[in-house]
Amino acid sequence: MATHSVAQAAKSGAGGEIDRSTRLSLYRTMAEARAFEKRTHELFLEGIVRGTTHLAMGQEAVAAGFAGAMRADDYTFCTYRGHHHTLARGVPMTPILLELVGKAGGLMGGKGGSMHLTSVEHGAMGSYAIVGAHLPIALGAAWSAQFRGSGQVAVCFFGDGTTNIGAFHEALNLAVVWRAPVVFVCENNRYMEYTPIEAVTAVEHPAADRAAAYGLERIVIDGNDVEAVYETARKYIDRARSGGGPALIEAMTYRHGGHSRADPGTYRPKEEVAEWLARDPIPAYRATLLEAGVGESELAAIEAAAAAKVEEAEAAAVSHQRSPVPAGVMPEAHRASA
Repeated sequence: MATHSVAQAAKSGAGGEIDRSTRLSLYRTMAEARAFEKRTHELFLEGIVRGTTHLAMGQEAVAAGFAGAMRADDYTFCTYRGHHHTLARGVPMTPILLELVGKAGGLMGGKGGSMHLTSVEHGAMGSYAIVGAHLPIALGAAWSAQFRGSGQVAVCFFGDGTTNIGAFHEALNLAVVWRAPVVFVCENNRYMEYTPIEAVTAVEHPAADRAAAYGLERIVIDGNDVEAVYETARKYIDRARSGGGPALIEAMTYRHGGHSRADPGTYRPKEEVAEWLARDPIPAYRATLLEAGVGESELAAIEAAAAAKVEEAEAAAVSHQRSPVPAGVMPEAHRASA
């Protein structure tokens, strides 16, 4: 995989520049995201989680790395594959899972579901179901911060397929013209739903190879290396905050499953899937931390705490007494006879 020198610099400096507390925080964020989505998928198969879900297992390093570099009042905009990004900004698991099961105590009152997670309080400014729709909105938030002089930065995540949408080009163009404090992040997991990105795109890297058209540098990073992601995020978020203008970063990663809960992903070559599963960012980073001297017991404690958070959220999600259905929605007892 060809990468810009930024990724290499981040990798070589990771051990010395990132303090122990930050490294453990990055691991904690990834472990919690994985535990949450793994159980979410199981609950869907059990008929508890309703509607559709778009999981991002395998892509945790992107959300963790960027969230770790952001200020509490910065803005996150993401796609319908947004569980990780919402959790990474500090939104508790319980209201997210309650939202996924359609309960009134959910993050959006139980009426938004998996694809519309939003918590302004945590800077999570929405998961957008329309491909590319949020890029101009993220730019608008960045322009607002610039106008107000607040020092806030908007970070906008999108998939590789978005790079062929008009809003991608329009947002990039105006962001550069206005020198807006926005960082655009393409999570290139190689598939536009079910279609390989290379089947419909003329360049190898759909985001980075188009950056020059807007006067931006070409940046491709290993999206499965959380420390490389964190260092890159820190550099370009800080630059945007100080008036240096926008950036476009392409993070190469891979979703372990299909496009959505209904997709077995059989269109992907078995060899390709096996190669990327072997590059799973969580066990890879776990090994890195052990090598750096972090104790096995400390990592196990982080994992156990993540599992406990999931169990707490699940207990609330399956309890009808503690969390009723939203107002205006028929209870299950009446739905079957309607």
